[in-house]
Amino acid sequence: MQNLPGTYVLILLAAADQLIEIGKLGRFAVPPGFYVYAGSACGPGGLKARIAHHERISQRLHWHMDYLRPALHLTEVWYTYEAKRLEHQWADALGCLKGTTSPIVGFGSSDCSCKSHLFSFTAKPSVRQFRDKLRSRLNGHQRILNYKLK
Repeated sequence: MQNLPGTYVLILLAAADQLIEIGKLGRFAVPPGFYVYAGSACGPGGLKARIAHHERISQRLHWHMDYLRPALHLTEVWYTYEAKRLEHQWADALGCLKGTTSPIVGFGSSDCSCKSHLFSFTAKPSVRQFRDKLRSRLNGHQRILNYKLK
C-alpha cells in the first residue's frame, strides 16, 4: 500500500453479541456478522497511514470507527488510489448490495448527507458484486484493489 490519497472499505467481523458505546451517537448492540465501512484518506500519509491506523486498536478515540474497532476483527480492505473523495458513492453502492442493512444511522457520516457509512451483512459481501454495483452507478471502470489481512 502506498502513501497516496484514496477511498477504502473495511471488511470487519463480529464473532459475538456486544454492546458498544460510540461517542455522541450512543450505545448500540453489535450482533455477530460482517460489518463494512466506507471511508477516504486524503490527508498526510494517504491510504497507507489510514489503513495502518484502522489495523490497530486506537487508544485515542477520534473517528466513529475508533470506538467500534475493538469489537470487530479487521479481515480485509478494498481500496483505490484517487485524489477525489469517493466514500459517499462507495457508501451508496454498499447500501444497494443485496442483504445489506444500516445498523447505526449517522456512523461515519456526521459531515455529509449520507444515512451511514457503515453497513452490516450476515455473510461476507462480494468484492465482485461491489465492483459491478460501482460500475453501474458511476458509469465507468474503477480499479479496486484487495488487501487481505492475516
